[in-house]
This record gives sequence, C-alpha cells and structure tokens, in this order.
Amino acid sequence: MPELPEVETTRAGISPHIESQKVVRVTVRDARLRWPVPDDLAQQVEGERLRKVIRRGKYLLFEFDRGAVIGHLGMTGSMRIVAHNEPPSFHDHVDLVFEKVTLRYRDPRRFGCMLWQPHPVMAHALLAQLGPEPLSAEFDLAHLLNVCKGKKQAIKSLIMDSKKVVGVGNIYANEALFMAGIHPHRQAGRIAAKRLDFLVGACKQVLAAAIEQGGTTLRNFVDSDGNPGYFKQQLQVYGRAGQACVVCNQPLVESRLGQRSTVYCKLCQR
Repeated sequence: MPELPEVETTRAGISPHIESQKVVRVTVRDARLRWPVPDDLAQQVEGERLRKVIRRGKYLLFEFDRGAVIGHLGMTGSMRIVAHNEPPSFHDHVDLVFEKVTLRYRDPRRFGCMLWQPHPVMAHALLAQLGPEPLSAEFDLAHLLNVCKGKKQAIKSLIMDSKKVVGVGNIYANEALFMAGIHPHRQAGRIAAKRLDFLVGACKQVLAAAIEQGGTTLRNFVDSDGNPGYFKQQLQVYGRAGQACVVCNQPLVESRLGQRSTVYCKLCQR
C-alpha cells in the first residue's frame, strides 16, 4: 500500500504540471472505486482552475475555488502525468484532462477514491477525525504522551491509528520502532517519556528520509513519472524477517499485529 512518503512523492511530482491550469474534461472509465466516483464530478470541476494540490495524511486534495477533489491511492493506485494522446490501459479509471497535460488515475484493485467535497473541505468524514501530521510541530512528545496515557494497546498499533497521528503506515512504523529501540508489542501506556521522545524523532526521521528518497519500491508503486522509489534499499527491518539485524546480527523476528506484518529484533527492541 502506498504510504505517506509515496503520496507526498506523488504530490510533489504532479503538482508543478497541473497547478494553476483549468480542467478541460473529466473522463471516468470505471466509477466503481472503494467509494463510487460522483456522477457530478465533471460538472463540479470542468472549466475550473486548480489552485493547488496538498496532502493530508494519505489523501491528495486537489483544491478549486468551490471545493476539492479528494483522491486516495488505495492499495495499488497511482497518479501520473501523461500526454493527452497517450492511450489508457485497462486499469486507468479516471482522467482529469488539464489544458496542457492529463492527470491519470490508475488503480488495479479499485480500492482508492476520487471524490468531491465543497468547502470546508476538511469537514469531510474522511478528513475530519485525522490526527496531526507526523512531520508537523503538532506531533511532539506532549501529544504522544497524551494519546498513550493509560493505553494497553500495542505501541505499533497506536502510531498507525490515523486518529492519533496520520500517515504512519506499516512499513514506517516498523522502521521507526526499530530506530527507537521499542518493541512493537509493548503497551503504549507503559513506555517512558524519554523513549516516546525517541519514537517521535524516529518517526520524523524515517518519513523524511523516505520522502527524500522518493518512497519505497513497493511492487505496485511508481512515482509521478513512472519510476519506482528508492528507499527500500535502506529498510532496516521491514521485509527482512529471518535476516540478520543490522545492529546485533541476530535474526529478525516476524509476527502479526493487527493483521499486519511486524518485524523486529528481540535484542535491540524492548
């Protein structure tokens, strides 16, 4: 699944090509996404000028004067800039045709979305309850202490809860917990403040590094130019179960937590 760095890489890649341009046409080839593409999407945006593209968690918001298109890449989706005359592939479901280029949404598993929300955009049900951005000043020790207080929930599950902090997906939760030396199954409410402070820093560092590298090379992820990201080569634990820990050389352990693959080092993480 594309995570926050993949979505941010997509935003940074597509926005210079389409911001300040008018939408000439909307083409919906298959509206059957996780939530159906609205019947009036074309009516809402054709002839309107795109003001900017922003990211909120794993959502991309295409902001117009009267509202925004809310996009999500789902499990296997991508958004790319293509020429007007490039023929669509089987899984290319939605095109936003701008004056100079076309923004093409591809989603083989159709688990993403392309929705319309009038202002105030952040009032939409998908956005209203989201926690702070992990790279923002709002995500700090005080916030993490507050959301962890008294919680028996595993710390990995807590930092992946978008109501607590938005956009820390499975890959980067694994990586941040390893960097902070915290066992992913440890109860959130039983972790000392100093260690939680390390975790805040680790989340920020891991995500920032991934964004700089262009996201991870997940099987289905390509950036806005069609190229894979390059962060996967630097992953310390995710996808490395049974291999040697880069710190202590002991085999990494894999477990399931919240139905997600969880990889950690028994010696380095406690």
